[in-house]
Amino acid sequence: MDISTVVGLIVAIASLLIGMFFKGVTPDALLNPAAIFIIIFGTVAAVVIAFPMSELKRVPKLFGVLFKDNKLESDAEIIKMFSSWADLARREGLLALESKSTEVTDSFLKNGLTLAIDGQNADYIRDVLTEEIDALEDRHAGGASIFSQAGTYAPTLGVLGAVIGLIAALKDMNDIDKLGAAISAAFVATLMGIFTGYVIWHPFANKLRRKSKQEVRQKTMMLEGILSVLEGDSPRVIEQKLASYLSMSDRRKILGGSGEDGLGKEA
Repeated sequence: MDISTVVGLIVAIASLLIGMFFKGVTPDALLNPAAIFIIIFGTVAAVVIAFPMSELKRVPKLFGVLFKDNKLESDAEIIKMFSSWADLARREGLLALESKSTEVTDSFLKNGLTLAIDGQNADYIRDVLTEEIDALEDRHAGGASIFSQAGTYAPTLGVLGAVIGLIAALKDMNDIDKLGAAISAAFVATLMGIFTGYVIWHPFANKLRRKSKQEVRQKTMMLEGILSVLEGDSPRVIEQKLASYLSMSDRRKILGGSGEDGLGKEA
């Protein structure tokens, strides 16, 4: 489970309720059926209008991505794997990696390794895998844009809900007590719209983008690793080349304290 998503939602809701408490507002003020209906169903309706059904079908899966950790291999394991492959390929040839391809579970990596073993040239492999990475980015961007658009619509629908509430409140101004309660209830829609838009939907979109960026970075590392093995680079060279995709602190952890020592010995 992605703890940061769960903790963030809990803190967000808690901060809202605690803030209401200090302002003297009871939580039951949020139990406004009209506001809930306008904000929740209005946002859903706007998103359904904005996106084709083929993309909307992915929303349940996107929620799974938000609340689950990325099942990605560690960068260190990827670098060690390519280092060992490079050593094996230099000693026994690329065909020796055929047995390794059966152990690979990542479809992207398996496809690239198979192309290399089959004797495809580096330019062809780069083109095929780059297209696959681009398609992956497009799919992820489409998913993130659904939540981003929801975050754009929700605050505006909150204003719409407040206007509707004010229209209802101002229809009868004879009872001042009822008028004050009605105006107060009208602004609950605005509160819900802003809260869901800027505390839930936009952060969800940003998290999807960050997870996509992490996956794309690893796929790019794999692409460069496959091409390096194909070109006959030494394990040390591959380690240094792939470590360049990491932050300086991660690079030091993987390559050593100075960031210059390899994980394995050069063949």
